[in-house]
Amino acid sequence: MNGLNKYRQRFLDDWYNIDGKAFFFVLCLLYFSAFLIKRMFIIDSIAAFEILQDRGEMWIMDVFFGLQYLSVPIFIAWKFTLTSFLLWVGCFLFGYRVTYAQLWKMVMIMELVFIIPELLKVVWFTVFETDPTYHDFVAYYPLSLINFFNYESLDAMWLYPLKALNLFEILYWGMLVAGIYWLSNKKLKISIFITLSSYVLFFFLWLIYYVIVYK
Repeated sequence: MNGLNKYRQRFLDDWYNIDGKAFFFVLCLLYFSAFLIKRMFIIDSIAAFEILQDRGEMWIMDVFFGLQYLSVPIFIAWKFTLTSFLLWVGCFLFGYRVTYAQLWKMVMIMELVFIIPELLKVVWFTVFETDPTYHDFVAYYPLSLINFFNYESLDAMWLYPLKALNLFEILYWGMLVAGIYWLSNKKLKISIFITLSSYVLFFFLWLIYYVIVYK
């Protein structure tokens, strides 16, 4: 047990030494790079966009994708803030003394898991599905429930929820449990309850709300 505590303390020392601002910048660069690669090697080769390019109307999509790049820091910062707040409330309700700053950094670092499907999407459409439509591109998400359905026959309101329910999201839940467990040095079972009753509960409530209000 003493050995485990020493390892945990060394882990926390390394954790606190991570430059949060630099890591956030690197994370934004990773998302920018993934979007740029998808734009250059997948989207630009889709027939519909080639037609727009020939007509000189591609500037509309250039503006759209430019706004997407600009929104990355805002979106992920908001996501980290909300997720950290939910987990902080969960920790508070269970009597766990974990600071909001610790949770924010934890959530930010664990966001790396969602870079993997972005890269897999690039591999899929550059190696296997080399002539996709834009709808094929938008509807696809690696290792998600959407892959078990014919998206063309689904009501559009189900596309986002079925993509959101994927293996990487479940892996993210497990990482949140492990993070809370290490930061709090408390029982693993309670860390599971905290994650399920805060972030995971809100995640499913959000999907239900999305389906209800979708028009």
